[in-house]
Amino acid sequence: MEHTTSDGRILVMTAVEGEREAVLRGLKGDTRFVVELAGVGAPSAAASTALALATGGYRLVISAGIGGGFVEVAALESVVVADAIIAADLGAETAEGFSSVDELGFGSSRIAVNAATAQRFVQALRDAGQTAVDGPILTVSTATGTAATAERLAKRVPGVAAEAMEGYGVAVAANRFELPMMEIRTISNAVGPRDRASWRIKEALQALEAAFSTLTEVI
Repeated sequence: MEHTTSDGRILVMTAVEGEREAVLRGLKGDTRFVVELAGVGAPSAAASTALALATGGYRLVISAGIGGGFVEVAALESVVVADAIIAADLGAETAEGFSSVDELGFGSSRIAVNAATAQRFVQALRDAGQTAVDGPILTVSTATGTAATAERLAKRVPGVAAEAMEGYGVAVAANRFELPMMEIRTISNAVGPRDRASWRIKEALQALEAAFSTLTEVI
């Protein structure tokens, strides 16, 4: 990993206990990893991650869990590894449409990750038999529930692969501690109209477990 050393632990933040348990099953007791709960949403995730990192001794931070997929890019049950983490709704509405904080001059809604690392992990996942892609992952405060919103987000962020609710918050905390960041999401549902009958939460959690099993072999 770029900017990492062989010393130090890896902090994994998941929103809820079901995700944490899936990650732990995949890690199979690997003592390099510490898996903590972030809570739901970017503010909770940022605070929880900062508290965990304050103890010191970490070399890498990972936001992980299930999420919604932009199905043209990321199919159900696939793995998405972020090549950028973007706060999708951090900005302002204007007469011309949405303006990000970047456009408004108030900061940045995008946090970079090591794209080469993301690509290597995606290839390792594919070699292990999982469907995997790298691409931007959005952090939203309100999960997308309409086709119109999904279309607007896809147009705003070309190639966007997934959305979830914690990645940007975890990444802000990691940046404050000058630590590299990854986000890993397995796809439980399509971004758009919320058709719970078609969701595959169990399968996405199984894919998350398998992804972390592979991660232990390549990190």
